[in-house]
Amino acid sequence: MSALCTGPALAQDTRVSISGFVTDAATGERLIGATLFLPERRAGTVSNVYGFYSLTLPAGVTQLRVSYVGYRTRLLRLDLTEDGRIDIELTATPTTLGEVEVVADRADGVVDSPQMGAIDLPISEVEKLPVLLGEIDVIKTLQLLPGVQSGHEGSTALYVRGGGPDQNLILLDGAPVYNVSHVFGFLSVFNSDALNSVRLIKGGFPARYGGRLSSVVDLRMKEGNLREYTVDGSVGLVMSSMTVQGPLARDRMSFIVSARRTYIDILARPFLNSRLQSGEKLVSYFYDVNAKLNYAPTSHDRFYLSFYLGDDVYGSTLETAAGGGVGAPRNINRGGADWGNMTSTLRWNHILSNKLFANTTLVLSRYNFDVLTRLTQIDPGPPRTEQFEEITYSSGIDDISARVEFDYNPSLSHQVKFGAGIVRHDFNPGVGQLKLRLTEGAFSDTTITPNTFAFSGLEYFAFAEDDVRISGRLRANVGLHASGMRVNATSYASLQPRLGVRLLVTPTWSLKASFSTMQQHLHLLTNTGINLPTDLWLSATDRIPPQKAWQAGLGTSVSLGGGAYAFEIDTYYKRMSNLIEYKPGASFITPNEDWQDKVEIGRGWSYGAEFFLRKSGGRTSGWIGYTLAWSWRQFDALNEGRKFPYRYDRRHDVSFVLTHRLSRRLDVGLVWVYGTGQAITLATGRFFDARLLDPRYFTGSGTVLPELREYGARGGYRMRAYHRFDVALNWRLDKAFFSSAGESTVSVGVYNAYNRLNPFYLFTARGTSGERVYKQASLFPLLPFVAYRFTF
Repeated sequence: MSALCTGPALAQDTRVSISGFVTDAATGERLIGATLFLPERRAGTVSNVYGFYSLTLPAGVTQLRVSYVGYRTRLLRLDLTEDGRIDIELTATPTTLGEVEVVADRADGVVDSPQMGAIDLPISEVEKLPVLLGEIDVIKTLQLLPGVQSGHEGSTALYVRGGGPDQNLILLDGAPVYNVSHVFGFLSVFNSDALNSVRLIKGGFPARYGGRLSSVVDLRMKEGNLREYTVDGSVGLVMSSMTVQGPLARDRMSFIVSARRTYIDILARPFLNSRLQSGEKLVSYFYDVNAKLNYAPTSHDRFYLSFYLGDDVYGSTLETAAGGGVGAPRNINRGGADWGNMTSTLRWNHILSNKLFANTTLVLSRYNFDVLTRLTQIDPGPPRTEQFEEITYSSGIDDISARVEFDYNPSLSHQVKFGAGIVRHDFNPGVGQLKLRLTEGAFSDTTITPNTFAFSGLEYFAFAEDDVRISGRLRANVGLHASGMRVNATSYASLQPRLGVRLLVTPTWSLKASFSTMQQHLHLLTNTGINLPTDLWLSATDRIPPQKAWQAGLGTSVSLGGGAYAFEIDTYYKRMSNLIEYKPGASFITPNEDWQDKVEIGRGWSYGAEFFLRKSGGRTSGWIGYTLAWSWRQFDALNEGRKFPYRYDRRHDVSFVLTHRLSRRLDVGLVWVYGTGQAITLATGRFFDARLLDPRYFTGSGTVLPELREYGARGGYRMRAYHRFDVALNWRLDKAFFSSAGESTVSVGVYNAYNRLNPFYLFTARGTSGERVYKQASLFPLLPFVAYRFTF
């Protein structure tokens, strides 16, 4: 639509408000973060996370340029005479060798925005990159960005600017996800086939986000195709997936369902059976399901219902006969663990006016972890008897929340967001039970960790922010986030000011500064550096205060090559307080002990500089990132009270990511990463103390003395540097193998192409002369992969 209406001549100071949605012309999918730019005024806006935009402009003729990465840019000529609605459709750019389109507004938008440390990650770019086992993973792609680390190799944990995994607010359609790991951290729970957009914010946090100290990862699911039915799927080495979407009522109601499951347990069974004991069975798999329903009863209202469910299941059963033969007594040993997430989001979008947009959200989120060990002894008799001994351990967190938020755009100079919400947390910080039945009849039930350790908390928040254009060169995002938490009889409250400022030096070069304060009412008590499901989510209490931080940043952004390139430098300094760590020797499964008695409270700080050169559009895209950083921790009762490097303190991190279209059918993805070795603590000596003799150390052949170890400074040793090179070739076909319709892609590649033996951990062993030495254990050698993706 090129003009709203015609009418009589208007006064020059008359203002006209227009609003609408930016959508994909083929599917009707809302486009998040599309740029709407007024060339004559060097100003504009972006569509919000629901694809909605609003502009208030002087009446008359003007031009509006609308662009989105991977789509054709549209230039609209508008004759504005009265308020109205303009929905804008964009067409995806065809993938052809002869047609190359560079989307300049994305780089210009980085320069113009006062936001620091924010990166949007196109799903189409993620799908072309080589990854572990050939499985597309947005979390592993985020780890390639400057300021973000993975921790151990293959892990999906995120360590952002010196923070821990619990300090990342990871949202799936607005619902918090507490454990993002499948397969003990080697794959994430997010299925890229179900995702529409991914955004990472590392600093200068807008006031609408709260509750975490280090980062926000905002993932939005696809809404479902409103125009036609489509089926997408993939077959890989370890799992397969299927996605079905389509209209239930054209342009008004749609659905999408996406599911994945591993079958490595089935493929590995023939190889494992030869290694298993007779009567032993293993179970090992994960699955997840994403679903979403999208319904627009009117042009001003839209409802969404989204759902995620995922579980990891690992276990073994061993059955043995005591005496052999039919009717002999049997022993059945069963053990295993399962953990998973469930989220559900009900959302209502409502356009109150051309200037005011409302969103109301109800969210359920659940994370649980269960471990079972059971020994059953059966004597078929007569008389038949059965007795068992069972130990269980479970932990988790349940949330139910509601929030309402508004977007208000009174003019080109102000984009206001405000809202409020409330969250009820139910914590189960680990309950262990021992059940025994030694004879027929009732069994005894002994709780190792009392249920009184479980508790609830009520968190509440409100926010307001204004993205204001102070002048043609100066723009700022000013906001305030207020939050509080009540647990039992204890309450915490805070006011958290947020500020981001942009000074436009030239149309393609800006200087930026930011300052944010944050308060986090949740803690993650972790036993190791690996993101395991045994990690416990806990709340601030009357004894354990909430985590706090402030972060300041300075940076610059430059648009180069006519907007094809964006170059950013971000420097930051962050202080954190009320961090928790286990006391020496403490464990998550220590019986009859409150977790608050197991921890120390300390502080941390980190600082550094990040360099990011990115190219979008055209045959070649990708980025080069470099991070120079320091991260420290200090606890009075650890390391003799001296500061020590955080577990994932890395001085240097480098990432090179490139995708290049070789032809209409063939493209290549390359990844090279380098990181300074991980800081670890090592024993420097061992000795025997005869004063620790105890009768239990006496054996029939003599006396065994307990071995003690003397440790050096905490984090005082660094493992070897980490680096690897990955490559993938993606070959597109005009049809699927089993259908003449649609298209498909065959991907082949290599993870760790030059077979670098990177350190995973160090262990002690005997040297050639019998002395004790440390040796390195490595995890992933050169790993080839192949995957097949299709759509029709």
